[in-house]
Amino acid sequence: MSQQPTKAFASQADLEEKKVTFSQISEHAWAYTAEGDPNTGIIIGDDAVLVADTQATPAMAADVIRRIREVTDKPIKYVVLTHYHAVRVLGASAYQPQQIIASQDTYDLIVERGEQDKASEIGRFPRLFSNVETVPPGMTWPTMTFTGKMTLWLGKLEVQLLQLGRGHTKGDTIVWLPGEKALLSGDLVEFGATPYAGDAYFKDWPQTLDNLAALKPKVLVPGRGAALTTPEEVSKGLSETRDFIADMHASVKAGVAAGKDLNAVYKDTYAALKPKYGHWVIFDHCLPFDVTRCYDESTKHVDPRIWTAERDVEMWKALEN
Repeated sequence: MSQQPTKAFASQADLEEKKVTFSQISEHAWAYTAEGDPNTGIIIGDDAVLVADTQATPAMAADVIRRIREVTDKPIKYVVLTHYHAVRVLGASAYQPQQIIASQDTYDLIVERGEQDKASEIGRFPRLFSNVETVPPGMTWPTMTFTGKMTLWLGKLEVQLLQLGRGHTKGDTIVWLPGEKALLSGDLVEFGATPYAGDAYFKDWPQTLDNLAALKPKVLVPGRGAALTTPEEVSKGLSETRDFIADMHASVKAGVAAGKDLNAVYKDTYAALKPKYGHWVIFDHCLPFDVTRCYDESTKHVDPRIWTAERDVEMWKALEN
């Protein structure tokens, strides 16, 4: 009897290139989006440019820079890491910024798990690390950190970096333009794309989204998905992300309360969420990681455990084969 082959990560079969859109969404804010692939937000101030989330490799960041240079020759002075996942930060070196800024919580995550996260993500999702050989060795280290709030002035343009609560990670930072109510959310908000929640805080995330909503943003660049260019679209992006997190949390908590193991909880939760969210980008890829983290949080691991390449494979085999 032949042994069944191990099913590969859903993302390893994802090879189709995505169409990039670069669009202005407010006077100073721009969105670089790619049909559900990781987004980059750009602020073009009076005297400098700020880039939030860098793309996964310097080679991929070069395309962001090319688009920026089509509209401005101002120096790219700041790179902001909204959180620390390899797919978001490893392109930073291409921008040659004066400062790389992150929350202190994000810095602490790099110290704790940066190398493991890098190896894990590159193995999981090869297409998102195009020309991975252009990534310099080592970590992407912030040159400046803050806690809670930091204000930058790009000439007369006020740019606020805010921590409004934990959600996607403990270090989540948003970029906020109070003058035009434009928000770069990082992966706290997704649109038509499945939130990755492998390092998340399910209990906190809905309240953090409420804190974002309280700012009353008019436009928003989500972590994945199309830019949200009206208050109605912004509200939809916030509520759909909140619903996904809440629905998953409720399903997993019910399974844990019934004494079910992770495999059973995963199958139940997949069945419960598939009809409503199964059409979202990377649903099949994210669900095993998301349910595993939610199960951990609902049992004995308040803080996320480190994902290593080995742990990824073990989890995938346990839940998907």
